[in-house]
Amino acid sequence: MKICVVTRPGEGECPALPECDIALMGFGYIGDVSYEAELSGKSDKFGALARLTRSSGCAAVCGCRTDSRGLRRKSAVVAEGGRLLGITDMMHVVDGENLKSGAYIGLYKLGGYRVGLCIENDICYPEDIKSLSLCGCNVILCLAEEAGAMAPLLARAYAYLYGVPVVMCAGKCAYFADITGAIVTSVQPFTLFSAQPKNNYRVVSTRERGAFCEDAADY
Repeated sequence: MKICVVTRPGEGECPALPECDIALMGFGYIGDVSYEAELSGKSDKFGALARLTRSSGCAAVCGCRTDSRGLRRKSAVVAEGGRLLGITDMMHVVDGENLKSGAYIGLYKLGGYRVGLCIENDICYPEDIKSLSLCGCNVILCLAEEAGAMAPLLARAYAYLYGVPVVMCAGKCAYFADITGAIVTSVQPFTLFSAQPKNNYRVVSTRERGAFCEDAADY
């Protein structure tokens, strides 16, 4: 599986992409998107991204800020084969942020692979990443507007703990964390990462107290 992370700013532009299965594009490309303007035909940012996937022969996940009649969200637009497949919103909004939260995790079949999405604040909530791992994701793609200090560390930890490679586009940086805990960083405008999906499982046994009513007489 080849993933191209595109970090170079250039709002409104859709660049030619190198050969890859999935392109992960930062927030700088389509920028702010108004659903009202898209539906009325005044703008065509979603359509341009969809057409890019057709001409480039790959799927694309692109960060943006969406506006639905004044309700603003941080979102990821997903397209493949010239079609818009969906829009996933950031689920966790912190006090003081003038944003609305989404309602569900993003899980898509892209390029023949099962792909999970994580948007900005969501990377601080391990239950989201664990849920995507339990859903059988081959890779988790993360988007953030800025490259903070904690996000790469968390991506590395999640890849190791949950056995799923994590690819991140954060500001002008690209990151790839594999299941061994190793991480690679790039500041190039285009970075190609290659990951070989693996389904390695092991048996973990635990002992729990309770939920055995038939044994209550023994106490």
